[in-house]
Amino acid sequence: MATKEKKEVTQEQKPKETTVEFLASLAVVLINVFFILTFVAQTFAIPSGSMEQTLLVGDHLVVNREQFAPPTRWLGPVLPYRELRRGDIAVFMSPEQPGLILVKRIIGIPGDRIHLRDGAVYRNGEKLHEPYVQHTRGNDGSYFAGYRDNFPALTPSLMAGVRNLGWRQTMALHVEGEDIVVPSDSYFAMGDNRDNSYDSRYWGFLPKENVMGRPLFIYWSFETGEYGPEMSGMEQLGMAVHMIIHFFDETRWGRTLRRVR
Repeated sequence: MATKEKKEVTQEQKPKETTVEFLASLAVVLINVFFILTFVAQTFAIPSGSMEQTLLVGDHLVVNREQFAPPTRWLGPVLPYRELRRGDIAVFMSPEQPGLILVKRIIGIPGDRIHLRDGAVYRNGEKLHEPYVQHTRGNDGSYFAGYRDNFPALTPSLMAGVRNLGWRQTMALHVEGEDIVVPSDSYFAMGDNRDNSYDSRYWGFLPKENVMGRPLFIYWSFETGEYGPEMSGMEQLGMAVHMIIHFFDETRWGRTLRRVR
């Protein structure tokens, strides 16, 4: 009986959270979320198939914006800053088209010597083992294209397919023997869907200052067609309505919260 009375007294003495305290706690949570979304993380949706099967059209990513940024005195001890490494997947601003955000894999860092032969990538003389790469035009070797799969190929007939005139004019300056040499403060980036990726082979090196961050994980994946900023307002509205209606039956639940590697 005494124990029961003691519990009742304890419950009565436990202070209840006031409205002010609740609002203060909520404000702290919102400030933390705002800080993370503003300075640390950013969301990004995959609009094309250039990184399949690693990243699919309709994958929505959380991107760490700070990992590859120059370290600051007040965030340095908290966030794990480091330089881009070979094999990292990076989100960056297109060096060719202002305002366009791309995602590719870093194949070469400053000083690396890169070339392709029959679709295989060689870095510093060694053939890379790339289990993440997808070739979509067969496996018998007959489909390999001259420039795309034997880069850097500098014959005029092969270079004619490169739309970026600046790259066509300057690429030869970085070629030594059969390799292209990545300059300082730059990277060589390629898509995992190697036969259908518009990447460093076509627009040149990725400047270090264009790098925005590294994808951490897929927070949502939706089965949808390719889309992007070129869509009209009505098309974007139609896409949004479609996502709402088909949220449950077209969400790829198996990809939710999957780490990006």
